[in-house]
Amino acid sequence: MAKDKYSAVWVSHSSMGDFLKCPRAYYLKNIYKDPKTGKKVGIVSPALSLGSAVHEVVEGLANYKAEDRALVPVFDQFEKVWKKYSGKKGGFDTPDEENTAKERGIAMIKRVKDNMEPLLFKTVKLKEGKNGMPPNFFLSDEENIILCGKIDWLQYSEKDDSVHVLDFKTGKNEENEESLQLPIYQLLLKNLQKRRVNGASYWYLDKDDKPKPVELPDGEESFDKVVGVAKRVKIARENKEFDCPRGEKGCFACQPFEKILKGEAEYVGPGDWQDLYFVK
Repeated sequence: MAKDKYSAVWVSHSSMGDFLKCPRAYYLKNIYKDPKTGKKVGIVSPALSLGSAVHEVVEGLANYKAEDRALVPVFDQFEKVWKKYSGKKGGFDTPDEENTAKERGIAMIKRVKDNMEPLLFKTVKLKEGKNGMPPNFFLSDEENIILCGKIDWLQYSEKDDSVHVLDFKTGKNEENEESLQLPIYQLLLKNLQKRRVNGASYWYLDKDDKPKPVELPDGEESFDKVVGVAKRVKIARENKEFDCPRGEKGCFACQPFEKILKGEAEYVGPGDWQDLYFVK
């Protein structure tokens, strides 16, 4: 099949993660559209809202000159950003639940503010795709599969014209060794920019004052691992086979989406490209 961005299967870290957890959840989150509105459906959650708010503020520091970042009023910015996620639209069932999450967010912002050194280097960004799409490239011309994704922060070293990957983590658990994230980063960097990659780090903002270095995987291994999952996604889409591994009773990943289809979820408003729901 000739490569064609309009007919290609697009995959990302999040969509392939959805598929590996549950093909049914992948379908309901990434393909299904409400017949009444023609829009996809999404679920708001405290963890997602907290992560989105913190990432928006911290990643936003890259929009300032390196020498000015320490002066940015990050706490004021966090308060402003948080308003988008307050209440049910952020997945919070009670004020106490929201306050607990917000306090965690403020603590993460403080940790960044108090330990700004890793963010005071020059940065570079991967070029965005057309029409505001995330950075992307053809993972496989033959299979007509496109890989897309963003990298939180690329630290630039003028000394040797290299980049270092910095990924901000807002969850309580550390990234699983089997995660596709680093292999995907490896492939994005190889195909969308020419600088040498001198390393990668995860910064667990909930508990660590400094980023933790992590080893980038081998390039060929990264390709084999990612394209292997991507092909499984493509086959499932072609065959329209999206069964939950636990059968009709569903699993933790697909059950909340099934509630939306059954009318058992509360509509909270439009997202960027989907209708958002609160699910108890």
